[in-house]
Amino acid sequence: MLTAVIAWVVFKESADRHIVAGMLAILAGRVLLSWQPGGTSLSVGALFVLAACLCWAVDNNLTRKVSSNDAMLVACIKGLGAGVTNTALAFFAGVHLSSPAMLGAGLLLGFVGYGLSLALFVVALRLLVTARTGAYFSVAPLFGVVISFVIWPEFPHATFWLAATLMSIGVCLHLRERHEHVHEHVLQEHQHRHRHDEHHQHQHDFAWDGHEPHAHPHVHSGLAHAHRHFPDIHHRHPH
Repeated sequence: MLTAVIAWVVFKESADRHIVAGMLAILAGRVLLSWQPGGTSLSVGALFVLAACLCWAVDNNLTRKVSSNDAMLVACIKGLGAGVTNTALAFFAGVHLSSPAMLGAGLLLGFVGYGLSLALFVVALRLLVTARTGAYFSVAPLFGVVISFVIWPEFPHATFWLAATLMSIGVCLHLRERHEHVHEHVLQEHQHRHRHDEHHQHQHDFAWDGHEPHAHPHVHSGLAHAHRHFPDIHHRHPH
């Protein structure tokens, strides 16, 4: 939710009533999944968790600024920085290396759960932008609960079904978004993987074999038209 709020308030990302309502429904579902009667309190630890969420929200919005670059490169740079920092903090706290088997399992889990996930997250930021990507990412706890039921069979409580319903409603509201109006594309030059669609009608100054998608520096000329769109890297215009 903090990711979306920062995107809307600070970076002026557009959002209609479907997006806002969907985000609130997903948030309500997340609250239900983590709700423990009698266990709610505001402690120092909870404040640290809130601060971490705020930092992650800021990171998401800043990552959107570089999402037009190669997603694997962005993920590698972020992963290298996070990995070195976390490993250094662990050694400073007195943690010792585990067995080679556990270390390998940890590396594999990190590759899938962080590396691959982050690369796909960057692609989503490029195509769906911050608030919408954050909303879809927010349903992850639901899949975590489902996996836990598979590993440890147990009939879900009523709160799970209510949370699943709310999250499904939230995603459906996002998918129902129809953002379409006449808008103008200003002259710009950048580089990212693309196909020669209506936004990418340019000539090449190199030998091109016709393969798509491809990546190279290219120029977007001024264009005014109307179609359904998201506030992605090509649609960052005021309303």
